Amino acid sequence: MDNTKKTARVVCAVVRHEGKYLCMKRTRSRYAYVSEHWEFPGGKVEQGECDHEALLREIREEMKWDIFVGQKLAELDYDYPDFSTHLVAYDCRCDQPDTFLLLDHLDYKWLDYDELDSLDWTAADRELLRLIQP
Repeated sequence: MDNTKKTARVVCAVVRHEGKYLCMKRTRSRYAYVSEHWEFPGGKVEQGECDHEALLREIREEMKWDIFVGQKLAELDYDYPDFSTHLVAYDCRCDQPDTFLLLDHLDYKWLDYDELDSLDWTAADRELLRLIQP
């Protein structure tokens, strides 16, 4: 990882329900290479937070939704042109799959594992797809 760039620890929820994975489409941002790309929901870990707390907070803030956070699935480092990320993915479950709000995303899809590759993912999340198993 490039130490001259700002680096963030980011957690994401790989939410599975009845064999399908929740995919979220990002809003437009100042970085074209992540704008309107697909991702697993989550966000930055704030100082003093553990991953579990950060993930629950991010999902509540961005989606007004409660999930169950399980075991760590994978983690990776990724260098984007303007920043670096340490991405940690957790296996998550939900009781009510379509009760969340799109407060911070443009769209969502529930897809089978073999359909995930059809989306235009952020680069870090595309790398993550190679590390998670159905």
